[in-house]
Amino acid sequence: MPAQFKDYYATLGVPREATADDIKKAFRKLARKYHPDTAKDKKTAEEKFKEINEANEVLSDPEKRQKYDTLGANWQEEAAAPRGTGTEQEFHFGGTGFSDFFEQYFSGGSRYGFQEDFAPKSAAAGRARRGHDIEGDILVTLHEAMHGTQRPISMQTVNRQTGAVETHEFEVRIPPGATDGRRIRVPGQGEPGRNGGEAGDLYLRVRHAAHPDFTTREADVLHELDVAPWEAVLGAEVIVPTLDGSIKLRIPAGTENGQQLRVRGKGLPKGKSAERGDFFVTIQIVLPTTLTDAERELWEKLRATSTFNPRA
Repeated sequence: MPAQFKDYYATLGVPREATADDIKKAFRKLARKYHPDTAKDKKTAEEKFKEINEANEVLSDPEKRQKYDTLGANWQEEAAAPRGTGTEQEFHFGGTGFSDFFEQYFSGGSRYGFQEDFAPKSAAAGRARRGHDIEGDILVTLHEAMHGTQRPISMQTVNRQTGAVETHEFEVRIPPGATDGRRIRVPGQGEPGRNGGEAGDLYLRVRHAAHPDFTTREADVLHELDVAPWEAVLGAEVIVPTLDGSIKLRIPAGTENGQQLRVRGKGLPKGKSAERGDFFVTIQIVLPTTLTDAERELWEKLRATSTFNPRA
């Protein structure tokens, strides 16, 4: 059955001609509003947060966005098109944080099963055969990646022999330090075996939920910090958020735009060891857009007295 089409532009509240910066701003605004850690109605916020993450996952990626824009006008024909020759098996996941529509068109895994191998029936009859492995994506918040969690997952498929729809429910352990792109193996939850053969495995690829304040790179956590020009020139101490709570960060005098400051050991856990990645703060110098008369007078005085020439 074809998946229900998702209007990702409507989800983020942006027009189809929105720029990458427009999409980034819209996502951050909505993510702060519906982030489960801060929202009052956590259940509603959690579902909305998943929706805006999925929309951002597609529209913030130029390749995925181009595919989505092309698909938009033809999605019904695309959904109805055959997926190959031979017998295929379709799987629907629940609890992964992604919709069927995303899994069908934008997942990096193999949501659909594999075609029959066409060995002679006489050779294959009665032979025990292991089921194929299945791949899919699972949306993991940075809080879950930091502390680990148990996630209830369901998988719906059609029994080859009876044609009946079967739902399998199980728990998936997401370990602390689950990095983006890591594959979590769930033994025996893949395609059923035949003639007494063992079932294949399920592999869920971790996709970090986009966060309004942080991104990740392996076990490192990255944050962009807006600072005033005088804070960059003179130095300052500012409060910045981390996954562990707020910390005081010293900005050295003469810090340049785009410069990265590192705080060791404030990233995600690394495997089973006590070691953690680092926290990187990228400085973004923000200029004032409106000035009072007094402020303008001070800037003009600085221009008149300063010997600094950026083009020298």
